[in-house]
Amino acid sequence: MKVENAVAFVTGANRGLGLAFAKALIAGGARKVYGAARDPDSITLPGVTPVRLDVTIEDRAVAAARAAGDVDLLINNAGIARGKGLFAPDSVAAARDEFETNVFGPLIVSRAFAPVLARNGGGAIINVLSALSWVSFPSSATYSASKAGAWSLTNGLRNELRAQKTQVLALHVGYMDTDMAARIDAPKSRPEDVVKFTLETLEAGGEEALADEVSRSIKKGLSAERGIYLGAPG
Repeated sequence: MKVENAVAFVTGANRGLGLAFAKALIAGGARKVYGAARDPDSITLPGVTPVRLDVTIEDRAVAAARAAGDVDLLINNAGIARGKGLFAPDSVAAARDEFETNVFGPLIVSRAFAPVLARNGGGAIINVLSALSWVSFPSSATYSASKAGAWSLTNGLRNELRAQKTQVLALHVGYMDTDMAARIDAPKSRPEDVVKFTLETLEAGGEEALADEVSRSIKKGLSAERGIYLGAPG
């Protein structure tokens, strides 16, 4: 899948990583870039076609796919993090919100756009996941659960869309310098660097982009004798 001459549809394109994807796609010679957000007026980047979309509402995703019938690259970037542990008073409500956006959102949008991608030669889907797909911390356990679900969903999409020649790429990354991680005191990747690595992996035919040392280290730790996901010994 090449960026040059691609027609891309980016969810959550009004800020953060989604905005960085839109900028890189335009710079890379994409023929057209659709930027989706709940408030399309929040998408102001020149060269991007704004689209009103709530990824959790199926009818709106179907309507967006109908209106953007030339898409051959879908980037499921929209996501939320409530920052809740499993036993926080409002953890169930937080988890429901995160699963609606982080798991059902990519499922709904991918289902809407899969026939479009098929008609346009297969194309590709990039799902924005997280290093927290594989590990869980008390401060963000409900978010981790949703991203673990999104990782499994991505693997399922790859299997079911292979027959129509759709490349499905999972992006895993640790903390990035975006609004979502603004209150976190830890090393952070630049969204522009994450996007550059991801699009290079896409063009190389990859199925998984481990965009920083955190995600690469955690991935290696999954197969350790005591898997990293088990946490520190008690």
